[in-house]
This record gives sequence, C-alpha cells and structure tokens, in this order.
Amino acid sequence: MVPPEDCQTMTEVRAGVDATDKELVQLLKRRFGYMDAAARIKPERGAVRDEVRKAQVIDNVRAHARAAGIPEASVADLWDRLIEASIAYEFDEFDRLRG
Repeated sequence: MVPPEDCQTMTEVRAGVDATDKELVQLLKRRFGYMDAAARIKPERGAVRDEVRKAQVIDNVRAHARAAGIPEASVADLWDRLIEASIAYEFDEFDRLRG
C-alpha cells in the first residue's frame, strides 16, 4: 500500500482506501468482541446503555481526531453511529446469552 502522501494515481488511492477499509473492519471486529464481553459481564440489561460512557467515548474520539488533524465533528458523528450500533448489538447479545 502506497502512503497517501506518495500516491500518484487514483489506482493507488483506491488500493489504499480498500486496504484501509479491510484493516478498519478487523478493528471493528475486535471492538464488537468487547461488546460480546460487556454483554457477558454486565449483570442486568439496563446496564447496556450508559449515556455517561457514550459521552466519554465521543469526547475521547474528538480529542484523538483533533490531535490527528482530521475533522473532529465528522469523526464524532461516525462514533455516535458506531456506539449506537454497538449498543444495539450488545442488547441482542445480552438477550441471546440469557434467553
């Protein structure tokens, strides 16, 4: 994979995007694995949604985005959607484990 700053063609750009997407999916797999663990560990269904933790995660991501020089608001929006998907997944896993 050619680093973005060294890309000379759209073929290189697209290959880099595709490779990065593949890496991101593997990271998401690991993140959802933590949702599996949370569903297993949390003692009650009501503990799945934690708005204080959600805000903390988004604040952390905003800071990481700012430090990385990428669009903070866009990253925070992506994470909001990711967290909501993670919560839905965790609810399903919690119910599956106890169903």
